Amino acid sequence: MPLSERASSKRAQARPARAPRAVRIIGGQWKRTPLVVADVEGLRPTPDRVRESVFSWLVHLSGGVLTGITALDLFAGTGALGFEAASRGARRVVLVEADRRALATLSVTQAKLRATQVEILRGDALSTALRLAASGERFDVVFLDPPFHLGWIDRMIAPVIELLNHEGLLYVESESRFEPEKARDLDLEILRADKAGQVFYHLLQHKKRDIRGEGARC
Repeated sequence: MPLSERASSKRAQARPARAPRAVRIIGGQWKRTPLVVADVEGLRPTPDRVRESVFSWLVHLSGGVLTGITALDLFAGTGALGFEAASRGARRVVLVEADRRALATLSVTQAKLRATQVEILRGDALSTALRLAASGERFDVVFLDPPFHLGWIDRMIAPVIELLNHEGLLYVESESRFEPEKARDLDLEILRADKAGQVFYHLLQHKKRDIRGEGARC
């Protein structure tokens, strides 16, 4: 291969893969509906097959249905996780996004689907999580799927735990494995975990103390 072609090939390999222009809802009332991917740097929608696995886990662990659950997606992006939850019967879904272009796309999708159970909040994920936790908001499922390699998981994990209902489920998608030792330190139990390409994804549950436990005897 000529030197110029080799250099061009190396540049192409080094260039990050572009996000797909659309992803689709996997199941529920809006099954197969495409979701536009806004042209936002670093936006990385959860792949269809990963979402299919994650929602199979959620359905199984929720007794077969997701009807009536509440869900929070703190790095909404395309809204793929949140709209998927709404499509499958969630009664309330909160999407949090900071980028105005992604927000505009989320609003278009919400209007198109007439998704009245979906609420869109503009803001930084960490400050929004802290505010929601302080106001007493709690959710059955929290999706934590931040941009990779920026340390978001470590910054977000404590306030996110506070946002979980008793027996609430936490989905974490990251560039590395969520180590069991780290989970134990946070009183988290890893219920499911898998890997697709360079993406590690996990479903966790917090071991919340029962206020009627030890020390509560009369």
